[in-house]
Amino acid sequence: MPPITRSVTRSAARGLTAGLLAVAVLTATPGAATPAPVEDYAEYQPQTRCAKLPKPGTKVLGRWLERRGGNAVVTTRSCRGASTSEHKDGRAVDWMLNARNKQDRRVAGEFLAAAFATDAAGNEHALARRMGIMYVIWNDHMYSAWDQFDRDSYLSSSCKRRKRCSPTLRHRDHVHISLSRAGGRAETSWYVARR
Repeated sequence: MPPITRSVTRSAARGLTAGLLAVAVLTATPGAATPAPVEDYAEYQPQTRCAKLPKPGTKVLGRWLERRGGNAVVTTRSCRGASTSEHKDGRAVDWMLNARNKQDRRVAGEFLAAAFATDAAGNEHALARRMGIMYVIWNDHMYSAWDQFDRDSYLSSSCKRRKRCSPTLRHRDHVHISLSRAGGRAETSWYVARR
């Protein structure tokens, strides 16, 4: 499948926070009186196999992100070389937002705030956990599920110093989102509620 690359206007980003929070609250299983339980925090599940196509959950998340602004690139990568990447097994999205652009920073910030918000039932990081997000890298920072999405400084292993590192390796020209295996398969509650 070709990458998702259609353009989306910036106006699609308006109201993002309210929309994301509504999504976090409205994840009840159809016909159920109470929302589905929120998943545990994803453990690190590195790529161990190669895939020719993106996983179903990755494609759904990519389309959903595009409706909020920017372009979401959902592709797989060649498995040549020794590096490990969830792109190689179809569980990663690169959401093309520019950290130097005020509007893009706002869109990314609103997504992160909503994804890591506590829901009405008191579940911390509810939307991220329901989406099966394993980690996010954006603008020199990493937010990992196994650390309860605490914001940590990030420097690519391909860079010796931040100053000489490219915007791409610093994740300043895109938001990288890796999914757990269940999220990639669209088996977590956020995807199930969309069926």
